[in-house]
Amino acid sequence: MKVNKTIGGLFIAGAVALFIPYSALTIIFDYPDILRQDTAIILTKFHDGGSTLIWTWLVFAVTGLPLLPAYILLGKQLESRASLVRVATTLGVIGLVVQLVGLLRWTFVVPVLADAFVDAPDEATKAAAVIAFKTIHQFGGVLLGEHLGQLFTITWTLLLSFSFAKLRLMPKWINWLGYVSSTIYLLAQAELFATVIPRFPVWDLAGFAGSTLWLIWLMFVGGRLIKAEIG
Repeated sequence: MKVNKTIGGLFIAGAVALFIPYSALTIIFDYPDILRQDTAIILTKFHDGGSTLIWTWLVFAVTGLPLLPAYILLGKQLESRASLVRVATTLGVIGLVVQLVGLLRWTFVVPVLADAFVDAPDEATKAAAVIAFKTIHQFGGVLLGEHLGQLFTITWTLLLSFSFAKLRLMPKWINWLGYVSSTIYLLAQAELFATVIPRFPVWDLAGFAGSTLWLIWLMFVGGRLIKAEIG
């Protein structure tokens, strides 16, 4: 079916596209390691990055947009055959939207704070910029983008993998890859709790390993949708 090929293409395009700006950010902004640095270092380095860094963050935020219609189209294809798919689609769309909002803070909020910090006439202004950044980062980044965004995406993946297995639409190994990647990705939530609970146990590689495996799973699902009719 033509719609399946469209969904599969959007899944693959969205997954592959995310690697490009992410890789660029690791080079020009030392992301995500930079987030573990002192706030003054983050703001100064961001200011030094100029408009190139701002545009890179914008691209990183919007590259996930092809996944929105893909989630919705797949949901419409399967919701009449698996009751959990409708719930999964709703949570998946919410997850994508809150992650988009969280990432866009780097384009529209952080540049203002970075300029205020670097150009501050006194230490009081610098301190205010630091507090403002920490507050915005904790709310827009940790709470929205990482906690809710990732949690809803993980739930979408688990519910969809379960539905795939129930309807026998995907090979078992693809379904298990969905379960495993989601479980590892879920462990990355510990790092978020560590921002407010000192000494909370953290597995540093959980975020990278989980998100990478999730993108690989998404591409395999996309490839399967392109090759097979599941409607």
